[in-house]
Amino acid sequence: MRWTRSLIPTLREDPADAEAVSHKLMVRAGLVRQLAAGIYVYLPLGQRVMDKINAIIREEMNRIGGQEVTLPVLQPAEIWQQSGRWQAIGEEMFRLKDRNARDMCLGMTHEEVIAWIAAKELRSYRDLPQIWYQIQTKERDEARPRSGVLRTREFLMKDSYTLDLDEAGLAKAYDAHKEAYCRIFDRCGLRYHVVESDPGMMGGSGSHEFMAPSAAGEDEVALCERCGYAANVELARGIPAPPKFPPWPLEEVATPNARTIAEVALLLGIEPALTIKSLLYVAKDGPVLALVRGDQTLHEKKLARVVGEFRPAHPDEVKAHLGAPVGSVGPVNARLPVVADESLSEGVYVAGANKEGVHLKGVRPGKDFSPRFADLHVAQTGEGCAQCRAALKVEHVIEVGNIFKLGTKYSVSLGAVVLDEGGQERPIVMGSYGIGPARIAAAAVEQRHDADGIIWPWSIAPFHVHLLSVNAKDPVQTGVAEELYEELGAAGVEVLYDDRDERPGVKFKDADLIGLPIRVTVGNAFVKEGLVEVRSRRDRTDRRVPKREAVVSVKELMRELSGT
Repeated sequence: MRWTRSLIPTLREDPADAEAVSHKLMVRAGLVRQLAAGIYVYLPLGQRVMDKINAIIREEMNRIGGQEVTLPVLQPAEIWQQSGRWQAIGEEMFRLKDRNARDMCLGMTHEEVIAWIAAKELRSYRDLPQIWYQIQTKERDEARPRSGVLRTREFLMKDSYTLDLDEAGLAKAYDAHKEAYCRIFDRCGLRYHVVESDPGMMGGSGSHEFMAPSAAGEDEVALCERCGYAANVELARGIPAPPKFPPWPLEEVATPNARTIAEVALLLGIEPALTIKSLLYVAKDGPVLALVRGDQTLHEKKLARVVGEFRPAHPDEVKAHLGAPVGSVGPVNARLPVVADESLSEGVYVAGANKEGVHLKGVRPGKDFSPRFADLHVAQTGEGCAQCRAALKVEHVIEVGNIFKLGTKYSVSLGAVVLDEGGQERPIVMGSYGIGPARIAAAAVEQRHDADGIIWPWSIAPFHVHLLSVNAKDPVQTGVAEELYEELGAAGVEVLYDDRDERPGVKFKDADLIGLPIRVTVGNAFVKEGLVEVRSRRDRTDRRVPKREAVVSVKELMRELSGT
């Protein structure tokens, strides 16, 4: 591809609204442009990256027996009403009405459509197992689209679905997908973790996420290097070190104007770990008091697994149920259910006395009040691993894939049943599996870049060789560059040829910014010595070879960089 015949609008400056490295570099390198908040155009270089990622995904999905389909983005409300998700999903779903006033939506995912097809087309156990997949546009009305293509309102997703007769079949399909996903991310050059996760709105009995480490990631995972434990922080269980407990008797202490944990700890001269943070919520069955240690943060998804759906109590509700304002409440003599983090099962603490400006010192959970203990707090770096007690590490990650054991949630609600060997109807057991191609591209940029630009992994680079002549007005240099362009193309090498009449510095900066694996330069070294420069973008190492050896040298470097 000749640059002068291409759309490659590189920029010198970072976009004003960009924070993530991938957002900055993908815009500057001319891969994408933002049409509106969370809506992106993929320009030619960006599309080539996406095509290569999608090709890898297709190869690995076909390898495990996947059959590609295309499912509609526009979907009728009825199938979502049948599954119960029409009511359960909030404002992130795009909803609309057609000209006949029928409720419709833009698909966020396709479990309902898959179950509908299965109900129509599958009759017997002999029709199973099945693996159906697509690479399709999804729509989700994100409240805060950000970080470039990492969080958008319109995005491409590979979603696949398995259909089996029983849980044993699902387990086999689930493991096959897990292995396929690992091969996909390995081939795309990503570092990643496979972690346990919460199924969330998808439902089902289990799920895993594939997380690429990156400072730009919005998710966090807890990892143990000793035993390999890995889980999203919404599930991760960390064992905090206990503080040194003083021999306090139970007594009231005045804490005027101290409403926060920090203020109480400062006033009493103690560390926050010796305090109890009391938070009132309203669940379906009524108010519930949730407790974590003062130096901890409550994870609301963990609490939801204990008490079900809930909302934070309003300040007037706090005073009505506990007799004191926020900042002075606690569990002793509280006439309502109490759920406490399991780290509070031992020790002596300071907690609110349910009197304004007063706290209780010497509170012993299990003696002074009787809570239900559960894992409620957000795991932190340095806490002990729940499996081996080694120190956990918590790091930011980008979710690039997920897999779910759905079970029969959707097949039952949409009537997807088959006859087993005994002639009895059985609901189809389903699994759902997603990968975000754009997130793979962005994660690769996040993990592989330097101060000058992107350093593409070989497998998903838009081109493999960046060819340029230093002086486009020199007929000798341009003549040699033209010959190499033809020779490399004939050898099956993907080449971007910078044939612009631009200053050398501009060409070199653009080459580093775009980050193709190999740069071939025809410049003064050829004029003076007859040598062509072959440079690795990853290692920044140069080889100077005669022109007749240039193609061979490029192919040798290609084998090194591609691992073949």
